[in-house]
Parts: sequence; C-alpha cells; structure tokens
Amino acid sequence: MHKASTSPILLLMSRVIPPYIMLFGMYVVFHGHYSPGGGFQGGALMAAAILLVRIVNNDPVQQMQFPRNWCIPMASLGVLIYVGIGLLPLFFGGPFLDYSYLALPGMDPADARSLGILGVEIGVGIAVMAVLVSIYDNLVEADHG
Repeated sequence: MHKASTSPILLLMSRVIPPYIMLFGMYVVFHGHYSPGGGFQGGALMAAAILLVRIVNNDPVQQMQFPRNWCIPMASLGVLIYVGIGLLPLFFGGPFLDYSYLALPGMDPADARSLGILGVEIGVGIAVMAVLVSIYDNLVEADHG
C-alpha cells in the first residue's frame, strides 16, 4: 500500500510505544465514568496506537496487530454492546439507558448505574477505535487504489 519507513528509530518506536498508548486508552475507557475521558477519547487513543503501526510499517506487519477485515465487525460489536446495554433496562420496566433498573438483588442502584455506564463506555470505545482505523484504511486504499 505505502512505502514502509526505513528509519530504525521509527521502526523501534512503532514497536515500543503502541502497547503503552493502547494501555492508556483502555485506562481512559475504564475510568471514563469516574473521571474525564470515556469511550470516545479512549477509542481514539487505541486507534492511534494501531495507526502508528500502520503508518510506519509495511502491509504484512500492519495486519498482524489489527487485520483490516476486523474493522466492520468490531465497529458493529461496539454498537451492539451500546444498544444492548441501553435496551436491557426496558426488559426490567425502565426507560432506555436507565441503568438503575439493572440492579440485581442486593445491589445498590448506584452500582448498577456505574456498571451500565462502564459497559456503554466499552462499547463506544470499541466502535470508535474500529471506525477510525477503518477510515484510515479506506483513505489509504483510495489513495493507492
């Protein structure tokens, strides 16, 4: 698709830095309901980790981390998680996205809300990550196709 970098510094950094970016992105997703951040910001960080590898390396190496054919299924999975958790309270007599209705016996409604928000943030993070990587892949493919 595009010419890989021959710089040893870029190649080394594209192997060392992405796991830390991905880890921080997951931290932002998982702590988004307690602090600033959340699914969109964490998903963008996780996509940045994948895109760093895609920009610096050649095509076989790019596809080892996150294959191109995973983008649409992962984006769909993220949206399904979001909608599924949003619809779940309807089965317990509550409105859409009201997680207090998800409280199990012995569970505080505030804890149920916290878990519901976390689930939604995870779904949004997965969807955003996959869509941003898909946009990049489509732009590169259109440029070289």
